[in-house]
Amino acid sequence: MIRATIPEDKEQLLEIAEASGLFESEQVGELEGMLGSHFDGNGTGDIWLTNEEGQKPIGVAYAAPERMTHGTWNLYWIAVHPDHQRQGQGKALLAHVEKLLAARDARVLLIETAGTEDFDYVRAFYAKRGYHEEARIREFYEAGVDKVVYRKALT
Repeated sequence: MIRATIPEDKEQLLEIAEASGLFESEQVGELEGMLGSHFDGNGTGDIWLTNEEGQKPIGVAYAAPERMTHGTWNLYWIAVHPDHQRQGQGKALLAHVEKLLAARDARVLLIETAGTEDFDYVRAFYAKRGYHEEARIREFYEAGVDKVVYRKALT
C-alpha cells in the first residue's frame, strides 16, 4: 500500500535509504533533515510517499516542484528496501508519484542519478518507465562521476 509519509515512518525510511546502497551516509543525513523539515510544515506542496507491506515501510519517494517553473517537478528520492526490490515496488511508487503529479497539472518530471556503472540498473529502471536521458553533466558529483538527468512529459 502506498500512502503519505507520517512522522512515525522516519527511522525506517532512513534505514531503507541506507540499506538500498543508493545513497552516501551524508545523503542519508540530508534525507533526515528533509523529513524533519517536511514534518515541521516547511515542505509545503512536496510529495512524500511511503510504500508499506504489512504495516511496515518498505519504500520511500520524495518529489518537489522546481522553483520558478510552471509544472516542472523533481523526483529527489526513491528507494526500496533490498528485501523487496525486483518485486514491482519501485515501479508502483514511481507510478503513484506520476499519478499525483498529473492530478496537480504537472507537465514534466525530472530525475537525476549518477552516470557510473554501478548505477546502470537505475538508469535502465527509468528508461523502462518512459524516461529519456535529457542531460549529462560531466564530473558533477566528483571527478569521474557524471550527473545524468532523465525527463518524462506527464501531459
